[in-house]
Amino acid sequence: MEGGYQSQPGAQGQPAAQGQPSAPAQAGHGGPPATAAQPEAAVGPRAGFGKRLLAALLDGVLLFIVGAILRAILAVVLGDSGAALANVLGIAIGIAYYGTLEGGERGQTLGKRALGIRVIDFNAGGPIGFGRAIIRYLARILSAIPLFLGYFWMLWDSQSQTWHDKLSTAVVVPESAYPIGR
Repeated sequence: MEGGYQSQPGAQGQPAAQGQPSAPAQAGHGGPPATAAQPEAAVGPRAGFGKRLLAALLDGVLLFIVGAILRAILAVVLGDSGAALANVLGIAIGIAYYGTLEGGERGQTLGKRALGIRVIDFNAGGPIGFGRAIIRYLARILSAIPLFLGYFWMLWDSQSQTWHDKLSTAVVVPESAYPIGR
């Protein structure tokens, strides 16, 4: 056949067929491709209890206002049956809010952004992603059940983690020590 057809394009010791990309250069002996520097583990300072509490209160007020507006609109449109729908939509809005903002590149809800703190991966130092942010959001229920013990846990934990931080393998840190895009 014309064009230098190979049964295994790019196989070791053989050039790739025309139009076929060559295999990426490998670092070391069979290791992963060489990439830009990976984020470092979160070994620096942690956000304090006061900033975290104030950020949570700001986020809570914001979500309360959005929920109240939603309930008022649904009460007018659907009457009494609108209350149950408003509760379900309120949970969905909370999941979307925390999942998107804490799981995103910045790792910040609006409250955290106002206080200059952010959520990062404990092991790698980067964003925790949407899925882990949702786990972290839902795990707040566990942190609250026994008289908010899971929230206060950070006061004596060596890594200043709450229970929901531990369950999502995350830490809350000052943005100044862990700048966005680091």
